[in-house]
Amino acid sequence: MQKANKIPQELILILDFGGQYKELITRMTRSLNVYSEIKSGGKTSVHEIKKLAPTGIILTGGPISVYAEGAPLCDPAIFELEIPVLGIYFGMQLVCLMLYGRVEACKISEYGRIAFTI
Repeated sequence: MQKANKIPQELILILDFGGQYKELITRMTRSLNVYSEIKSGGKTSVHEIKKLAPTGIILTGGPISVYAEGAPLCDPAIFELEIPVLGIYFGMQLVCLMLYGRVEACKISEYGRIAFTI
């Protein structure tokens, strides 16, 4: 008897910007029975993303600010694909930058809760 190849019905594409949590994010999406793949955030083209046809994109963290010289950027056209995009850490800074928002340093930098204004 031949095994049927199971084609994933959903794909969450995880674009990595050098953060340490990409594997954890991938494992958590897969634990929810949603297939996910990690690709390079600064090198994956919108053409390649369209071919993968993800149902959502997660932009991961990274070690620097989006304003740092040489900071990796994604193609802004991903925000025109009409699929949900979630930014985490650096990824959220990137969403703000690409959608003409502003990213500012906080007085005290630490993990945990912080108040913010939308």
